[in-house]
Amino acid sequence: MKAATLTLLCLTALATQVQASSPVAWAAYDKTVLASCTKASGLKNANPVGNAAQFDDRVGYTALLLQGQYPQKHMKGAQGTELCLYNKKSKTAYVTEWDSIYPAVKAQ
Repeated sequence: MKAATLTLLCLTALATQVQASSPVAWAAYDKTVLASCTKASGLKNANPVGNAAQFDDRVGYTALLLQGQYPQKHMKGAQGTELCLYNKKSKTAYVTEWDSIYPAVKAQ
């Protein structure tokens, strides 16, 4: 009876791991990251630029680049870019301005 219980526990753990990496689970995780990063962003109409970068679990973060408009009146709706780091363990998003990712356009 003990061996059967242990086998059942092992199979349950394995099923949970397989389910956690299913396409449905990844889609749900991506949706959570996007929602958390968008909420943490200071940009209006923030949208992702490309797909999130999934770092190794030892690092514990997912990175997502967002673009939108600066909400401050003096910015006059200028486009801005922010980098969001989503902490997988704490489920917290941290953002920083990252307009320097794109080369500045020089006036001619």
